[in-house]
Amino acid sequence: MTALTTSDGAAIRKGRKYDQVLEGARRIFLRDGFEGASVDEIAREAGVSKATLYSYFPDKRLLFLEMARLECLRQADEPLDMTERTAPPRVVLTRAARRIIEFFTSEFGRQVFRICVAESDRFPALGCQFYESGPKLARERIALYLRQAAARGELRIEDFELAADQFAELCKVDLFPRMICGVAPAFREPEIERVIHGAVEMFLARYGVADKAGSS
Repeated sequence: MTALTTSDGAAIRKGRKYDQVLEGARRIFLRDGFEGASVDEIAREAGVSKATLYSYFPDKRLLFLEMARLECLRQADEPLDMTERTAPPRVVLTRAARRIIEFFTSEFGRQVFRICVAESDRFPALGCQFYESGPKLARERIALYLRQAAARGELRIEDFELAADQFAELCKVDLFPRMICGVAPAFREPEIERVIHGAVEMFLARYGVADKAGSS
């Protein structure tokens, strides 16, 4: 994975209080967002001096991205690890859909998406690293489950990566465009359930095995 650096070549450095700084940054970024978070507040929350913080992270963007990368890694494990991998597709996909929607509609999900888009020209590695630790990892987790389900005869799929991408996009229908354009700052449970149900039903209509449709 490409190491992130500032325009003058400075890079992230690890040390004894590295995790402490990251945890403080996580709390402040999730509370205040990227623009609203100040280095002074992050340092206070982490219980370190600004000098210590800057010795690890010479740029606030690098601190945000490292926090985002680790948070994405943590959350990417949840969609499929929250249930047995041998559970029927309908059960696993329903739970995975909810986790996907919860992630991209969360304050953290919105913030990390916006900063990656806003800074992609000046910091191209930022978007790449977010993709690798977030969407790409989730895609791999889903594709792995789809392979296992297909091997059990529960699904009929030829291109597992494409199918995983299609499922993720089905989970964004209606909600993601309205959220990112600022039309809807939050969604009611019936709106979320509607998208989850539609995503799972459409996916199984395409890839489900007919004689197991009722149990899938």
